[in-house]
Amino acid sequence: MKKENVDDWIKKKRARRGELDAEHLFTGIEQGDRAALSAGITLIESHRPEDREDANRLIQKCIPISGNSIRIGITGVPGVGKSTFIEAFGIELANKGKRVAVLAVDPSSSVSGGSILGDKTRMNELSTMENVFIRPSPAGDTLGGVARKTRESILLCEAAGFDVILIETVGVGQSETVVKSMVDFFLLLMLSGAGDELQGIKKGIMEMADALVITKADGDNVKRANLAAREYKNAMHLYPPNDNGWIPEVFTCSAVDGTNIERVYEVIMRFHNAMTINGSLEHERHEQDKKWLSETLKELLLGDFFLNADRIKELKALEQKVANGEMSSFQAADELYKNYKNEQ
Repeated sequence: MKKENVDDWIKKKRARRGELDAEHLFTGIEQGDRAALSAGITLIESHRPEDREDANRLIQKCIPISGNSIRIGITGVPGVGKSTFIEAFGIELANKGKRVAVLAVDPSSSVSGGSILGDKTRMNELSTMENVFIRPSPAGDTLGGVARKTRESILLCEAAGFDVILIETVGVGQSETVVKSMVDFFLLLMLSGAGDELQGIKKGIMEMADALVITKADGDNVKRANLAAREYKNAMHLYPPNDNGWIPEVFTCSAVDGTNIERVYEVIMRFHNAMTINGSLEHERHEQDKKWLSETLKELLLGDFFLNADRIKELKALEQKVANGEMSSFQAADELYKNYKNEQ
């Protein structure tokens, strides 16, 4: 590359960085500009310390005009057809005049690359609709970090005027819990015809669900899906009632032929209206805000500890002592913590 071309490239990069300031991005987001929204989410996903200050300013500007969407978490067992369901459901919402944003929580993305990128290419029709925004999940080493960025992305999407935010859990395990802590409605998708319908289903996930939908209820699978729905409905009655008074609904659907896709929307709207009237929606969001204050503080403290090269060297030395049986893991952790405190 010639020197003048390098200089031009550097100038363009600097100019582009200048466009990523909080004020500039907020103006675009407030106007519903999807390019500004994408750039804003890129900013909050950045690991650069200097970007974090701009990101915080942007989030603070967005907060007063956020909070007006319905936040829906969607999870399900592998092979349940989350991508197909989300496309069918998203199209249903878009056709009703809703502006839809699809985000993901993917703690596995740093290892496998995640599946949401593939999901985006499979959601062919949905991704081309004018009032729809699909954002791949950021790669991250910790679930907390990925989840925090997703939660901040929700605020930016709401500030951009999106009515419905769909949060998909791409990873498995702990991700369901963190998604539940950032949404209003938690939708659990299940399969039928996979042996014992209740085998391997975590009790905690069932208890978190505000609705349980049996997917792929079409063709020869309709009878099995209806049977599974009855079994799950009976199982749900074994759990204690929700504090908000809502009784989770169980039914079947098909993203292929559209059966009961509209019913999913109707159930969510009934839930949202009921929780708004009884005050549970506002109360739960306040509780979530307090939880994320604690979670973000933990993440910042952990980052401060593990980003110090000397501290990591000390950690490695103590790990070796623990492995050799020269010191207990508790004693090593206590020594590391005391040294860390003394540095402050």
